Amino acid sequence: MIDMAIIGSGPAGLSAAINAKARGREAVVYGRSMDTSFLYKAEKVDNHLGMGGLSGAQMLDKFHTHAKAMGVEIKEGRVLQIMPMGDYFAINFDNEIESARTVILASGIVKGNKIKGEEEFLGRGVSYCATCDGMLYRGKDVVVVGETHEAVEDVEFLAKIAGKVHYIPSKGFEIPASGNVFVYETKAVEVVGGDFVSAIKTESGEIECQGVFFVKGTMPFDSLIAGIELGNGMVKVDRLMQTNIEGVFAAGDCTGWPFQLSKATGEGLVAAQQADRYIRALGL
Repeated sequence: MIDMAIIGSGPAGLSAAINAKARGREAVVYGRSMDTSFLYKAEKVDNHLGMGGLSGAQMLDKFHTHAKAMGVEIKEGRVLQIMPMGDYFAINFDNEIESARTVILASGIVKGNKIKGEEEFLGRGVSYCATCDGMLYRGKDVVVVGETHEAVEDVEFLAKIAGKVHYIPSKGFEIPASGNVFVYETKAVEVVGGDFVSAIKTESGEIECQGVFFVKGTMPFDSLIAGIELGNGMVKVDRLMQTNIEGVFAAGDCTGWPFQLSKATGEGLVAAQQADRYIRALGL
């Protein structure tokens, strides 16, 4: 059982991690590769105190080096679901379950907007995890809308158990059609159906299916953890970075404007401090 599961390996998450370590807490950072960060692509960052003139990539490298030097464990991959279990949280990390006393959300801005019907049919044919829900669609026709390289793995997994697998990839994540896998050069625009999904509309036509799997770089917050309160699409927090779920804190861009590096690192510090207070209040 770890003390803090930190979701996101950007400035907010790494700031939370080193502050957790400074307080003697065991924290694990779960995040995607450094080059998926918006900061990584910044040519020059001049507004972070004491670190002017660095590129975003150089700055992230310094953050990661600092965290690793303090003994922070960083696991690269996807957190698919966070499940409150009473006095702890179960973290589905690439389909391995890990346990934590507290959670700090620091996953940044959700990349990619939801399409029409995506939220409406969540749990009724729409899923964000093929390996979690794929068995529900044994022998049925499904669509995979892929925005990351993990989509290819999901297509290959579903091809073994589903009927037809229709794959709509973003640029750079294409694969050749083969067997029961059909690949489309188009864009998904709407999920449709009655009680359950019956099709997905694309710019080039409609594909009949019983399930749609969206593979995103960042999971929508309310899909990641059920019941999390949002405001304007961002995680709602108080000044102590506490969410509406006891034991869950949030920091950085996922809490909303301003989307700035210094704000993210500051919120990460506060979130770790409050998570430490929460654990101490439990007598641990």
